[in-house]
Amino acid sequence: MILKPRRGDIWLVRLDPVEGSEQAGVRPFVIIQRDALNEVSPVTIGFPLTSQLNRVSSMNVLLDYFETGLHKPSFVLLNQIRSISKNRLLKKLGAVSPTSLQQIEYGFLPIMGIPLIKFKRF
Repeated sequence: MILKPRRGDIWLVRLDPVEGSEQAGVRPFVIIQRDALNEVSPVTIGFPLTSQLNRVSSMNVLLDYFETGLHKPSFVLLNQIRSISKNRLLKKLGAVSPTSLQQIEYGFLPIMGIPLIKFKRF
């Protein structure tokens, strides 16, 4: 079966084996890699999600389950960006809204040291 993840999709993925403090296990994962690369690359890029809502941080974006196809609210773990083989994708669970995808993008910029002012729209 050929898997075709799309930017903004939420997939159930198998992240093990991991090292150190990397997010582990089978869990939801939001794809952020652009679709043109998803079409041709054997890997994709995204963020793992957690439903542990006690992990409030400026490095997390909260997703409401009613808009994503998930069963409960979840945080996008922006400090856990991963490049994963598409072989780790188990099944598509849903997708984030365009607004949530923009929140993920803007939330990740400071982690990379890119000031948000560079992306101000006029």
